[in-house]
Amino acid sequence: MAQLVPAETFDLVIFGGTGDLAMRKLLPALYHRDLDGQLTPDSRIIAASRGELSREAYLGLVEDALRRNLAEGEFDEPFWLTFATRIHYVQADAFAHDEWSSLVQLLDSAEDRVRVAYLATAPSLFGPIAQGLRHNGLVTDTSRIVLEKPLGRDLESAREINNAIAECFEERQVYRIDHYLGKETVQNLLALRFGNSLFEPLWRRSAIDNVQITVAEDLGVGGRVEFYDRVGALRDMVQNHLMQLVCLFAMEPPSSLDQNAVRDEKIKVLRSLKPISPADVGTSTVRAHYTSGAIGGETVPGYIDELGGTESSTETFVALKLEIENWRWSGVPFYLRTGKRLKAKHSEIVVQFQDVPHSIFPEQQFNVKPNLLRIRLQPDEGVQLSIMAKEPGPGGFDLRPVALDLSFAETFSVRYPDAYERLLMEVLRGNPALFMRRDEVEAAWQWVDGVIDSWETSKQKVESYVSGSWGPSGSALLLDRDGRSWIED
Repeated sequence: MAQLVPAETFDLVIFGGTGDLAMRKLLPALYHRDLDGQLTPDSRIIAASRGELSREAYLGLVEDALRRNLAEGEFDEPFWLTFATRIHYVQADAFAHDEWSSLVQLLDSAEDRVRVAYLATAPSLFGPIAQGLRHNGLVTDTSRIVLEKPLGRDLESAREINNAIAECFEERQVYRIDHYLGKETVQNLLALRFGNSLFEPLWRRSAIDNVQITVAEDLGVGGRVEFYDRVGALRDMVQNHLMQLVCLFAMEPPSSLDQNAVRDEKIKVLRSLKPISPADVGTSTVRAHYTSGAIGGETVPGYIDELGGTESSTETFVALKLEIENWRWSGVPFYLRTGKRLKAKHSEIVVQFQDVPHSIFPEQQFNVKPNLLRIRLQPDEGVQLSIMAKEPGPGGFDLRPVALDLSFAETFSVRYPDAYERLLMEVLRGNPALFMRRDEVEAAWQWVDGVIDSWETSKQKVESYVSGSWGPSGSALLLDRDGRSWIED
């Protein structure tokens, strides 16, 4: 297991400290890092929210959240009593900056330590909270601010947020988070590409036929239906998660793992994406929303039903054909899809290599399949390489694909840290390499805005798909036009 290095002593202020993200992800992540000895004894976690709560009442909420969200057997009563000592609660309205006295009093006595403001709030509050920190003199040279996604809903709103943050913090202090970048398998994508000489000669148009990236969820929008109807799958998932996967997969080798070396190469990919014009949307994009169906043996309602019968053009599923216009990837299609209420919770990158140029097994021509490299992000993180092999037995050559399978959980036999655990520690250590730079965010929005504009110009229809399926028929047709199909088995 990797060496666990403690972070510097810090004050972490979680704005939105009573919200779902704090309770479900951030506090359990900090609990695990503290349990592993990575938080110094004097470090503090300060939850800030506009609600009036006593510290005791807030600790009760945290304890209940940890018991619900930690895996079975992970909640340790004696350790909880220790962890609780570092947790504080303050009332702080994002717009009432003169009423932050409790927060100011807590932080005034510790200006020399690392100070992190984590904004687990709606994006509309990012600017006001940053201004409140500056107004109260809480921005120091060691301050950092973490911005959760979504960073706006288009290029214009993203720029407005970035400008508001830039008035209060230097760019080196800003950490725009995408939790996919903290997943072990995503990190291993860098190790796979740049820690092995085997793959680099093959990581290009001369060897790869196509790349497929799937991020599928089996849950619906649930209680987020009104919010989601204003956003949709393209904004919610493609602009950040899937774009980041494309960048890490397709970028040129950076000179080092230095934050700017990696991010400089990622931005080149975003700037090389071919725009999808109104004339292209019919053959390069699919959008749809789910109807009623069955998942896990249970009947689930459709998206329109969850909206109360209101008609909507918001997509809960999107599939795209991307083209990267550079020397490495010209002519290699990248097929992306993501959606709610699909057959299974499943995320992976599939690399389909080109067919052999000449088969010496004519009688086996229908059995020879392309080599596949599958990088599984969830649920079973790992890497699988599919190759052709001869079946054992006398007489002739009977070929079939076999898998060289690496499961990270089985290989390393350790608890897999959650993505937020890694990312929080990187913030505390002051390493922004796994976070998005301003120009990355805005370049991704620029491309996505182009797709949305093309949808509106072409008046592309929203298809439907049955809950529990792999999406609409148009998704299969997107690849069928190119003589390809989704790799799903």
